Amino acid sequence: MVAEVGHYALVLALAIAIAQSLVPLFGAHRGDGQLMRVGDTAALVQFALVLLAFFALMHAFVTSDFSVSNVWENSHSAKPMLYKVTGVWGNHEGSMVLWVLILAFFGACVSMFGGNLPDTLRARVLSMQGLISVAFLLFIIVTSNPFVRLDPAPVDGRGLNPILQDPALAFHPPFLYAGYVGFSMAFSFALAALIEGRVDAAWARWVRPWTLVAWMCLTLGIAMGSWWAYYELGWGGWWFWDPVENASFMPWLAGTALLHSAIVVEKREALKVWTILLAILTFSLSLIGTFLVRSGVLTSVHAFAVDPERGVFILVIMCLFIGGAFTLFAWRAPSLRSGGLFAPISREGGLILNNLFLTVGCATVLFGTLYPLVLEAVAGTKSSVGPPFFNLTFVPLMIPLLALVPLGPFLAWKRADLGAALQRLWVAAAISLGVAAIAGYAKFGGPVLAPFGIALGVWLIAGAFSDIAFRSKFGRETLGVAARRAFGLPRSAWGMAIAHAGLGVAIIGIVAVSAWRVEKIAVIKPGETMEVAGFELQFEGVVPRQGPNYNDEVGIFTARRDGNAFARLESAKRIYAVRQMPTTEAAIYTFWTGDLYVVIGDGSEQGRTVRAYYNPFAPFIWIGAVIMFLGGAVSLTDRRYRIGAPKRARHAAATGGA
Repeated sequence: MVAEVGHYALVLALAIAIAQSLVPLFGAHRGDGQLMRVGDTAALVQFALVLLAFFALMHAFVTSDFSVSNVWENSHSAKPMLYKVTGVWGNHEGSMVLWVLILAFFGACVSMFGGNLPDTLRARVLSMQGLISVAFLLFIIVTSNPFVRLDPAPVDGRGLNPILQDPALAFHPPFLYAGYVGFSMAFSFALAALIEGRVDAAWARWVRPWTLVAWMCLTLGIAMGSWWAYYELGWGGWWFWDPVENASFMPWLAGTALLHSAIVVEKREALKVWTILLAILTFSLSLIGTFLVRSGVLTSVHAFAVDPERGVFILVIMCLFIGGAFTLFAWRAPSLRSGGLFAPISREGGLILNNLFLTVGCATVLFGTLYPLVLEAVAGTKSSVGPPFFNLTFVPLMIPLLALVPLGPFLAWKRADLGAALQRLWVAAAISLGVAAIAGYAKFGGPVLAPFGIALGVWLIAGAFSDIAFRSKFGRETLGVAARRAFGLPRSAWGMAIAHAGLGVAIIGIVAVSAWRVEKIAVIKPGETMEVAGFELQFEGVVPRQGPNYNDEVGIFTARRDGNAFARLESAKRIYAVRQMPTTEAAIYTFWTGDLYVVIGDGSEQGRTVRAYYNPFAPFIWIGAVIMFLGGAVSLTDRRYRIGAPKRARHAAATGGA
């Protein structure tokens, strides 16, 4: 009965979403306040109904109701409770319910917290959100119903895909979807602005917090997926330029450009058309990612292998929204008034350069991802585009961008003095060059450019806090006065500095792992040792171990350095009883300077194959991502975001002023 309630709730949510998409839009056109307020109520009701459906599906998983086909295919009575819960979104049908739930949640947030928005803008934003909900609720009900019953009900289920039974991957999809779906807010704000024909500083002030939340969630979601791939797949790497990895990376790049472009609209009311275009592109890339993952056109450990019918449905949704948005953009964008003029050397010019590098980099990733698919569809030829292509095209674009990032905050709006800005960064430059010299000396004989890559990361960190030091007048005022000024700076300034520093930390990890990683593969027997990067690993043997729903063959190693034992490492070959799928459990010992990473392979008469890696500064990659997330969170607490647009701007918008 609970499953039927969930299904009925989805159908009702579809009806409410249709009303939400039409009634407030008509009310905004007519200037009817009562009709516009329907959007607020509909958004809240839709969220409540989708939440009810989500909890109904969760109830079926938690209680192991195998009469529900989705539960039978993706759960088992012996599965730990954590994975019974996370199994709700560990499959195509359930993950789409989560997708729509997050979409409805963002719409409900506009209804509850969008009181400072002009009535017409809020009504149109909610209408656009409702329209997106209509499309995906239809998709769920028509092609991906999670509440289909089985008769007779099986005794037990088939179990969740073993590689999904992991804590990191349990929380990776919700954050990733929050990022994907969160960009729908920027999309809806952009379409609403095009319909109204007005984009101003107040609009940018409203759209930035929503975009920032989506960017934060996507940053953390990508980092969690990378961390999971690092320790769960046993390949010893953190990023493989997998097409599905690229599918999440592209909207992150476009969203980063959108965040910076919106600053120009807010401060100078310039780049209006470009910012609207970026908002459309960012969510369009999220839709493309959804299509790639769920259409069956890709084979990946990250992808849902689904039938072509679902892929065609998503393709239609994608074409309608992307095509419709660009049609509206082509029609209405010329009517948007341009903003103030500025010199090429200015804060605006720096942010434009930032946007150019990010969008060209995003286009490069898009080309490398879609080229094999298009080639196979047109010519029937199979091809692959891997790391060499992206390393040769994407990386060179990012190096000058990263080098210029610390310079941006020192440039004045409208017209800036480049020489003065560079002078304020001399301490950061000296620190970076010193680190490059130390790294080159310590790793003499290694890749020549690696020390400069490390210096680039340090440049980002030192440059970020050089801006805080300059604005606080450290060195020009007493320490107490400077500290008070620092704590009095806007939280958005601190958030920007923290996020840029987090990017620098991640760059240090990426460069160090890419340039100085050490790998050793050997076949050894119990009692024998192997050496990697100055560490000795003594193989103690293999012991069996029983888990709640799996069996392990655990390889035990004693790690020594300079003859002194410091760790006991355990790597396992794991077999899940229900699906009989093998997985690899890597043994990782983390230092502040890197990871000792050991993976046990198959056995033979000669012994066991063992792969050992030393990945220097690998933890910095994920620590940097977390710091970027925290920087976004600090920016989000800025008083300007809590208040929204100034009252005079809202009054002007309500009365039709610019």
